[in-house]
Amino acid sequence: MTNSTSTPIGLLGLGLAGSALSARLLAAGYTVHGYDPHPSAQPPGVIRLDSERAVAASCRCVLLSLPGPAEVAAVLANLDSSMEMIIDTTTGDPAAVEASATALASRGIAYLDATLGGSSRQIAAGEALVICGADAEAFARAEPILLSISPQLFHAGPPGTGTRMKLVFNLVLGLHRAVLAEGLEFARHSGLDPARALAILQAGPAASRIMEAKGPKMVNADFTPEARLAQHAKDVGLMLASGSAYLPLTTVHHDLLARAIAAGWGAEDNSALIKVYQEKAP
Repeated sequence: MTNSTSTPIGLLGLGLAGSALSARLLAAGYTVHGYDPHPSAQPPGVIRLDSERAVAASCRCVLLSLPGPAEVAAVLANLDSSMEMIIDTTTGDPAAVEASATALASRGIAYLDATLGGSSRQIAAGEALVICGADAEAFARAEPILLSISPQLFHAGPPGTGTRMKLVFNLVLGLHRAVLAEGLEFARHSGLDPARALAILQAGPAASRIMEAKGPKMVNADFTPEARLAQHAKDVGLMLASGSAYLPLTTVHHDLLARAIAAGWGAEDNSALIKVYQEKAP
């Protein structure tokens, strides 16, 4: 496949992350052909086509930005075209990714799992990580496209390793959010101003980037979504389903997320986890 900004790139999934991806690709000079089953999903500059198949037929490389493994499987089953490469940014099931890569390779299609470490705001700003699983030849061909998404590009290994590393990444990130939510509520119940407590935490060895990104949202109760809570809950379920390690903190985190979703906060930003602590407060 010849990497050229004159060649359109397909994008299936135009939600929060997909819209941010389209902004990065357009800024790099690519033409983007997109599709999403929701009619309201229409990022500026994207040439919206009427089906997944129409996008795949018009592009040699197609990016996926979908909610989860089930949606990826349904899309892959529906595609039949002359594509040369699929770059899947969805956080999915590593075993399914490996199986898809093998099946698509037999049809001459390279399949890369290029997961994204960061919120939609960070993706749009080019600040997210791109963690890619692919064979060396496919990675080299895709590198210009991946670098247009972010200069923080990591080749994790063969197909599937991008998804495995993204689950590790999200495990640590999610637990940081939960600890921050618990700490800020502990501060409030101790008679402290949460905003002041956040400033002190950020000034010392407990500081983390998650405090910069999510601390103000928790303090100000601004849960406008940059990354939805329900999406992270899906990822935590995949971590636990892997059965590959003892994950006691992740099990507790999964329960907290389930409580938040049951309360109707799943579509809000993942910083809304703090509301579980507030709801349980005496």
